[in-house]
Order: sequence, then structure tokens, then C-alpha cells
Amino acid sequence: MATATIEHRVEEILGYFHLTGENPAATTGREILTSPEYMPGRLSPTNGSPLPTVRRTTQEVYEKVITTAQKAFLTWRVKPAPQRGQVIRLFGEKVRQNKPELAYIMSYEMGKTYQEALGEVQEVIDMCDFAVGLSRQLYGLTIASERPNHRIMEQWHPLGIVGIITAFNFPMAVWAWNATIAAVCGDPTVWKPSEKAPLSALAIFSVLRQAIEETDTPEGVFNLIIGDGETGQWMASDSRLPLISATGSVRMGRSVSQQVAKRLGRTLLELGGNNAVIITPSANLDLALRAVTFAALGTTGQRCTTLRRLILHESIYDTFLQRLIRVYEQACERIGNPLQEDTLIGPLIDKDAVQMMQEALHEVEREGGKILFGGEVLPESQLGSPCYVRPAIVAAQNHWEIVQRETFAPILYVMKYKTLEEAITLQNSVPQGLSSSIFTDNMREAEIFLSAIGSDCGIANVNIGPSGAEIGGAFGGEKETGGGREAGSDAWKAYMRRQTATINYGSDLPLAQGIKFDVG
Repeated sequence: MATATIEHRVEEILGYFHLTGENPAATTGREILTSPEYMPGRLSPTNGSPLPTVRRTTQEVYEKVITTAQKAFLTWRVKPAPQRGQVIRLFGEKVRQNKPELAYIMSYEMGKTYQEALGEVQEVIDMCDFAVGLSRQLYGLTIASERPNHRIMEQWHPLGIVGIITAFNFPMAVWAWNATIAAVCGDPTVWKPSEKAPLSALAIFSVLRQAIEETDTPEGVFNLIIGDGETGQWMASDSRLPLISATGSVRMGRSVSQQVAKRLGRTLLELGGNNAVIITPSANLDLALRAVTFAALGTTGQRCTTLRRLILHESIYDTFLQRLIRVYEQACERIGNPLQEDTLIGPLIDKDAVQMMQEALHEVEREGGKILFGGEVLPESQLGSPCYVRPAIVAAQNHWEIVQRETFAPILYVMKYKTLEEAITLQNSVPQGLSSSIFTDNMREAEIFLSAIGSDCGIANVNIGPSGAEIGGAFGGEKETGGGREAGSDAWKAYMRRQTATINYGSDLPLAQGIKFDVG
């Protein structure tokens, strides 16, 4: 695909989503809201071209959005859940119809390869399917009472307005994890996408708007606001939003958590990952090599589930590392514009990310680490953007401070181990606890890894990499990763309030615990 063709296609799709002019500051589903303020100008990491301008949500616009969402909650919460699911069903159909265009916008704005972007849009579709089914399965419990002629029920009610703060690396899917489930649970949502990926949010919201307008969905059930960290602080401190779901760095998560805790609100946090793969002597090395490559290089190392630490048994360390370097060499021949079909590795999100990667590599060298492959910034004249790098492989020690931190870039730290116990200790000895994997054909090793003395992460895999989770399972991690769960399983409960109800269908009033209270 020639560059001229790519540029023409970009302009065509920007026009298709009405993103070529000065874009709105917010929308309440039907109404488009503008403001006199603009977000700072941005460049596409793919080719350095200026991206369309977006307006910034002001305090006045924010108040209008929240007021509209409050009004919508009053009617949305009493609509039967299967009826609420109909707007999500229609939205999913319209996303299917616009899948290539949505992926193109995403790839151009934030640098994810087009194939990965297609996968992310498919994840939105999958979440719609999941949420529609869930709308008929919001179950409670019946509990045996110790008192005669009594029944205890546990039931779930809509919670209220859910604030959603998302990161640039999954600019559509993470919102869908939250918004589709919140909607069938009876909650309006207010979404603040990353200031690094507002066009992706505006594009998918324009598709959602079609579904809203074709159903009787009240205005204000789905809301979008464009802003920066200050806008996120408004949400975190706003008691009208009982739940804030935030995805991003640990630093951001701490700030949001503290502000929400001050008002005794709820948080659902999905923060940093420092994910490891353990490869044992019994492992299928061909399988492990493929998994390690995608996990380390996918989204140019900008996934929360990216493989950052590779823990190799000493008996296979040299052999596996040599093979991995050869694969990296081949992969780096396919660094380029992510909209080109043969591209395997796209750019980092911006120049700040490039600088952060270089600083991390300098730090690990000062610690005594050795760069075994890559790490260079590719010339801007070569690819038209200063955001392209060669992924790095670095020999390092797990306890070094730089290795203990998450660097959102394609740096893979490799280290040796002797015993499985030592490997699991290395994996768990970081502040984060999102995703983890072991490659082994030994059943005992696999079972130990998945046991209480094994991985301490929210996600633990055997013979697959740490990234690329399916939506059917709850997604999230422990420790500094935040402890929240999104997407599948029973993650829906985070968006509802639990109520225990007791019914006395007898004519007496026995008290629990056998208490006697007879006043005559």
C-alpha cells in the first residue's frame, strides 16, 4: 500500500466520521456540546502529520453533561434490563458495519498496527454480544432463613452514573468493557478518553449515536467529554459519580483513588503491569518463542499486559536467547507505518514515550545491565515521524529499580533461574500483579504455578503469553495494578449496588439469633 494511498484513505475516513473540522468538547448522546477552549495540537505518530483539532470540556459543559446523565438515570434504571440491552445489540451491529474504518482511525491516531486495531474493534463487538446476553442474567440469590416463614433475598440494583477514564493504548475496547455492561446494569456513563486518543473516542461515539437515535434510549445514558488530567480530577471528586473506573498508570490511579476515597466513592482500577513469562526446560520452545515475540512486541510494548520480564531456566538461557534475537531481527525489518499491511511494529505514541524509553535504557546500563539487541531511535527522515524505535532486549537483574518499574515501551528484560521456586519468587517480586505466564509440559510445574504458592497475579496462563486476554474472563490484577476486574465473569457486580432483603410471610415476629424482646 503506497503512502499516498494511505494519506488519501485517512482523509476519507476522517471525513466519514466528521472529524476534519474543530471537533466537539462533549456529547450527551444526541446533543453535541462545544466550548471556546481547545486541546493542544497533536501529531500522528505514524507520519508526523497534524491531527484534527478537538475542543476541551469546560466546567460549564461538564456540569451540563452530568446534569443530563442524572436525569437519564431516573428513567434508565427502571427500564427492564433486556430492553436496555437492545441499544447495545444495535450498537454492536453498527460497529460490525464500521469495523475497518474504526480500526483505521485508531491506527492512524495512536500507532497500533491496523491488524491489532481490527482486533480491538472486534473486542468492542464481543463485549456488545456479552452484555446483551448478560442483560437477561443479572441474577440474585435466595438464602435460607433461620426464622420460620421468612425468606432472604440478595438482589442487585443500578448504581448510578459511572465515570470512565481510559488510556490511549486501547482507546475503544476498555471503554466498551465498562460502558456496555454499565448500560445493561442500568447506569449512565461519562467517558473521558485519553487526551492522546480523542479522535478514536469521537469516531466510535458517532457510531453509538446512530444506535441511540434509532432506539428510545434517553439522552444522557452515554456521555463523552474531552479533557486532560484536570477533567479527570473533576470526575474523581464528584460525588454524583458513585463509581470511577480508571485505566492508566499507577501514579494516576493513586491520585484518582485518593480523591474518590475522600468522598467514600468506589473505584475500579486497572493500572500498571510488569508481566513475566517463565520458560522451563520441559517447555515447547517453538511455542514459547512465538508467544514471547507477540507479548513483547504487540502494540510496540504499550499494552498493560506486555511481556516485560523473561525468566529463563539456566539450561535453555543461551539457546532461547539466540533464537529470540534472530526473531527480533526479522521483526525489525517490518517496522513502519502501522497502516501498511506488512507492518509488524508501529511507532510509540509520541516523542515523550521515546524519550522515556531512552532514559530507561540509560538507567539499566548504569545499573550494570547489557543491551543485547535494539533500543535505537530510528531516524525521522526514514519514516516521517520521530516516534519509531527498535525494540530492546536487555540482560538485567529483577531487583534493580528500573526493572521494578513499568516502562511503557518495548524493553524486554531477561534473567536466569535455577529452580521453579526461584522463578516464581522472581516473577512475584515486583509491585505490580497483572498478568503472568509459564511455559512447561510438566503438569506438576503448571499446577504449582496456578496454586496459592504460585503466581500472585490476577491473570495466570499456562503455555500462552500474558497478553491477549479474552473478554469472557474477568480482567484485572492485584497489588499496584489496582485490584479491580472488568469485562467478563461476574465483573458486572461492580456497576450495581447489592441489597439484602428479608420477607416475613408469617403472622409472628421471631427475632434473629433467638433474641427475646417481649413488651407484653
